[in-house]
Amino acid sequence: MNFSLSQAAPEARAPAATSLLPRIALILACAACSSQARAGVGADLPWVTYEAEAMKTTGRVLGPRYDPHLVETEASGQKCVKLAAPGDFVEFSAAATANALVIRYSLLDAKEGGGTATNLELFINGNAVRTLALSSRYAWLYGTYPFSNRPDDGKPRNFYDEVRVKDLRIAKGDVIRLQRGAGDAAECIVDLVDLENVPAALEAPTNALSVLDFGAGGKGGTDDTDALRRCVAEAQKQGRPAWVPAGDYQLTGEIRVPSGVTIQGAGMWHTTFVGDGKLYGQPARRVRFKLVGSHIHLADFAIVGKLDYRNDQEPNDGVVGAGCADSVISNVWLEHTKVGIWIYNGTNLVIDGCRFRDLLADGVNLCVGTGGTVIRNCTARGTGDDCFAIWPAPSDQGFVGQGPRPGNNVIRHCTGQLTFLANGGAIYGGADNRIEDCLFTDIASGCGILVSTTFPTSDEERKVDNNFSGTTEIRDCELLRCGGYDHNWAWRGSFQICLDRRSISGLAIRRVTIRDSLSSGLTIVAPGSKKGEGTLSEARLEQVKIINSGIGGSPSHDVWIHRDASGRAQVVDSQIADIRNESVNFRLPGAPAR
Repeated sequence: MNFSLSQAAPEARAPAATSLLPRIALILACAACSSQARAGVGADLPWVTYEAEAMKTTGRVLGPRYDPHLVETEASGQKCVKLAAPGDFVEFSAAATANALVIRYSLLDAKEGGGTATNLELFINGNAVRTLALSSRYAWLYGTYPFSNRPDDGKPRNFYDEVRVKDLRIAKGDVIRLQRGAGDAAECIVDLVDLENVPAALEAPTNALSVLDFGAGGKGGTDDTDALRRCVAEAQKQGRPAWVPAGDYQLTGEIRVPSGVTIQGAGMWHTTFVGDGKLYGQPARRVRFKLVGSHIHLADFAIVGKLDYRNDQEPNDGVVGAGCADSVISNVWLEHTKVGIWIYNGTNLVIDGCRFRDLLADGVNLCVGTGGTVIRNCTARGTGDDCFAIWPAPSDQGFVGQGPRPGNNVIRHCTGQLTFLANGGAIYGGADNRIEDCLFTDIASGCGILVSTTFPTSDEERKVDNNFSGTTEIRDCELLRCGGYDHNWAWRGSFQICLDRRSISGLAIRRVTIRDSLSSGLTIVAPGSKKGEGTLSEARLEQVKIINSGIGGSPSHDVWIHRDASGRAQVVDSQIADIRNESVNFRLPGAPAR
């Protein structure tokens, strides 16, 4: 955390859309649909991923390895390819037409920190088409939480970054090669490559106000902050969308987005808001869109920050919702910011089709008094905290949870991968929240899914109590290669129920498949028992399937109930071969006979 349900909970309400662009109605309708409308789990991915270890290569395949602080452990499938010598390459054939790619890679850090740089040559069918500049400037953290940029602190993590490349021409069957230059002295590790066929840039909405008419340059070399602010102000005054055409727009300060405003880009591959690296050490000069009203829409652009450290005393950049309502954030790409989207006291929001890449903290966090909100069809990769989290904190940054009781939030059809700290999906309290139809893979720093009372949700002085209530539901999810070593604490299960500050009542886990866990499949732990907490009640495991636990070699079981836990969980129609119950105070009625 950024310090980072049988009664099915009702569907989260979709926001009103009367003052937004007509196309928003489709987004809202999709977000409110039943999860049964789609087959399979996870987000709809418009790209195809090619794993480096499956490619033809003259490099060396590394892994699998599973211990913390290793470049292999943070890799997809815990394998990657090292291009150690000049001329080393990886090569594969495209399975479909594409015009863009993303490379997930790792370079060594400088001895004193701060990163190194190198180039990688891109060939298509033997023809050199692009020289790609790579850097580890935004990778490598050290020591203990919240970590430092000093190599001498040891315990390295956050080895990987990504580079995205567009305007390519790749036909099905074309051979793609990534090769180290002949005179390049820096070794490079390749984890994976995504190929994508990116749609053409969108046209301006009818009656939109263009930021270019307010003096924006859109070339990345001029400060376009004031131009965008004036465009947004006029857009609200006239009730018209603010249009940001394809281009790079440098922002050096917060953009406050008031009620009724739409900021529309030409697409997440075409319109990009970028930070100024020289100013990014100042929290007030970072790229931040702050939603401060209702009926707001952010759509179809990217935010690329310049943050290379984590300080939880500083405000978040990225997108922040501050008491916002009935609003939509759709098709936004966020990279190199502290968080992707952090909501304080948000009501009836839709976060749809967004991508979160290489962040210092959470992808999305629904915090304080957030309710009736849907995170849908989003992907997160390389985050430094939970990919998707629901945390009804009693207060945060001046926002106090004294409004409607937080809850009825849904994380739906999302995919989370490759965190370097914490978990895939996490719920820390609130009423009737759920995670459904989600896929979490390669979470080697923690759990695929965590249900926990680790973080505070109550404040006696303010009479706020946002602990778990109603029914928290996890259903129709898959966890693949999760359950790694979390920070300095311990190995976590792929799925963990952690009874820490408070006990938990009302938990339904249905149709969840846990496969190839690095450690245990499902663990129930209760550090709160020392404080008189640590009880799980009204819990049910139904059609839970756990296959092949402990591939990382740590002590493991399909289900492991630690001795400090108390309570019970009903087991129904589940496939669980190995149960270790160390607690005399915990019961699993219906569990398969050992």
